[in-house]
Amino acid sequence: ECCPPKAEVTGSNPVGCARNHSPALRFPPVAAAGSGDRNGPDLPILARIAAGLALGTLGGFVFHALALPLPWMLGALFFTMTGAVAGLPVVGPTRLRPAVVAIIGVLLGSRFTPEVMGQVGHMALTLAILLVYLVAVAAVVVPFYRYVGRQDWTTAYFAGMPGGLTEMIEFGEARGANVPAIVLAHSLRIVVTIALMAFLFRVVLGADVGAATVAKGPALGLADAAILTASAIIGAVFGTWARLPAPTFLGPLILSAGVHLAGVTESAPPSVLINAAQVMLGTILGCRFLGIQPAMLARAGLLSLGSTVLTLSLAALAGLAMGRVAGIDLDQALLALAPGGLTEMGLIALAIQADVAFVALHHVARILMVLVLAPMAARFLPARR
Repeated sequence: ECCPPKAEVTGSNPVGCARNHSPALRFPPVAAAGSGDRNGPDLPILARIAAGLALGTLGGFVFHALALPLPWMLGALFFTMTGAVAGLPVVGPTRLRPAVVAIIGVLLGSRFTPEVMGQVGHMALTLAILLVYLVAVAAVVVPFYRYVGRQDWTTAYFAGMPGGLTEMIEFGEARGANVPAIVLAHSLRIVVTIALMAFLFRVVLGADVGAATVAKGPALGLADAAILTASAIIGAVFGTWARLPAPTFLGPLILSAGVHLAGVTESAPPSVLINAAQVMLGTILGCRFLGIQPAMLARAGLLSLGSTVLTLSLAALAGLAMGRVAGIDLDQALLALAPGGLTEMGLIALAIQADVAFVALHHVARILMVLVLAPMAARFLPARR
């Protein structure tokens, strides 16, 4: 799920949203970059970005030294999120996000092999289970946000649907929902899901969730580097032109998968580049919480934790069903069903040596299913009060 940068805020509503939103979960006023105030001393935007990356890099090294799961992404995420909430002058390099996710897309595409793609024809049953699972999530999580989160039905609906952040914001804004609440709900959903999944695999299932490393293969030569670079650039352009969900991620993934399946190259991006991309991705995610009051974040975090636990419980049931009818391992099924971002769940799949293609295809299907079905079902929502 390719998330946009944190919404710029004026008062309690994002710029350009003049609707009278419900009072549940609003962003507080956020000082503009370089304006001093709560978000730290008056610094140029490039200095704030450099500070964010430095803090994220420190977090990655600390998590790596402690042998924590997904250290480069999670370390950067939690250090920068803590700094952002504390008011440090940190900003994520959001304009680099398309390049970052393109690198990760090329990496995951390199895991597509003829053996893996030979299983695609057997995924009809698991995709059917995915659809039933999405309906169950909507039936459980949307009322949770409505009655526990005390949000109006429209806001609760688009905050609780496990779709892409960009699409849920657009649909919700068009129907007069509380857009800041939707942004916060989906941003926290991704963060909480990453943390819970890493904990689940490391502590509960005993899997080795280290850094998302590159499988050993042929040395990366100039020709291979050129092919992978072209896959990233042309793939991003293609994904945008084809209006794919998460275009700068899926486009490069598709082209990378194509050149690897065709045997054009067997190489993958170097580990140092992958680690740097994870640090930047974690920094971007963490800095999205800049300017949010700790009390508000705590309340929204508890709501997100509750909704994510409910969703993962349903994912576990659906994963068991996938295992029974299609022989899919529970860890792989959970990664395919977890309500985290497509990019982030792909990195966890890579870290535990799961079937990246299976995970990626089911997340793409999830995004498309929600994209098509959510607006149709929204017509039956109760009137806003």
